[in-house]
Amino acid sequence: MIGNRFIQFNPNENSKSKFDDLLNVLTQLLTHTSGDFDEAISWMNELDKQYKLTDDNYAMGDFLEELKEKGYINENPVNGDIKISPKMEQGIRQNSLEEIFGKLKKTKQGNHVTNKVGKGDETNSDIKPFAFGDSLDQIDFTESIKNAQINHGIEAFSMQEDDLQIRETDFKTQTSTVLMIDISHSMILYGEDRITPAKKVAMALSELIKTRYPKDTLDIVVFGNDAWQIEVKDLPYLQVGPYHTNTVAGLELAMDLLRRRKNANKQIFMITDGKPTCLKIGGKYYKNSFGLDRKVVNRCINLAAQCKKLKIPITTFMIASDPYLQSFVQEFTEMNNGKAFFASLDKLGAFLFKNFESGKNKTVY
Repeated sequence: MIGNRFIQFNPNENSKSKFDDLLNVLTQLLTHTSGDFDEAISWMNELDKQYKLTDDNYAMGDFLEELKEKGYINENPVNGDIKISPKMEQGIRQNSLEEIFGKLKKTKQGNHVTNKVGKGDETNSDIKPFAFGDSLDQIDFTESIKNAQINHGIEAFSMQEDDLQIRETDFKTQTSTVLMIDISHSMILYGEDRITPAKKVAMALSELIKTRYPKDTLDIVVFGNDAWQIEVKDLPYLQVGPYHTNTVAGLELAMDLLRRRKNANKQIFMITDGKPTCLKIGGKYYKNSFGLDRKVVNRCINLAAQCKKLKIPITTFMIASDPYLQSFVQEFTEMNNGKAFFASLDKLGAFLFKNFESGKNKTVY
């Protein structure tokens, strides 16, 4: 009989495989290339030449074959075009979640728990008699059957309403969030890529809600000359366009989406790098990129006031530090009684994460 065997520890055996290392690089590149697989692989080949990502035992061709075998990419049998699969899209979101939120200190905040007893998922030790209006799925059948046996005996078993016991649950707040992302042309101007960090934050937030807060809702709105809703699966492919900044259209769409949500807690997160410069009046666009046009600004301020009346706080993440923008952001924020942050690109995820988590500590009566 062989007992315990001790061997020398080899740290390389516990490290990630070559495939996992290359997959991590590829997911980063796919975010920067807006899901363009061919461009991402072209960049990866250049990195391989310069930094020796592969070796004789595992070449780039082996990596591509393994991507196909594991379902990360799909090849068109007719023309040979390669596209990333839904599995890869989810991998990009998970990678963003780990990158942005994984480094933050873990906290008990944000798990929606309040000190109120009510409808929820987590049962506690408290039991009370059944009363009209209680949900049937909260009935504790073990305690109820025991009461029925005590009250009516085993031989003539019957269960009456007075025998029923309810297991209390801890009430959890649920939140509906709309994340607004500016895709105007300024998000890539002056040699600074601002759209990629915004995409990463959106993907990380969507994955966080999906895995940790499945009963929360997240809607994503992008705004340029117009505003429209996109799905989570569209985020890796999001690109900046030759647009002005129609913040009004984005806010109107966000408010419309939140009206349809039944959750009591509602909020808007807006990521932008500039002032509002565009309105759509009738079928025509009114545009003015010079200074703070009160015709445009006043519409934004009015919507901020409407959101305040509807108890929808707006948190603005201004990823630009131009001093003249501060006056608009301050006026907009004060009218809504919301929050504003002039966040650097590398701190954007941390700011948004902390504000999202802190918003879960509300108690709804």
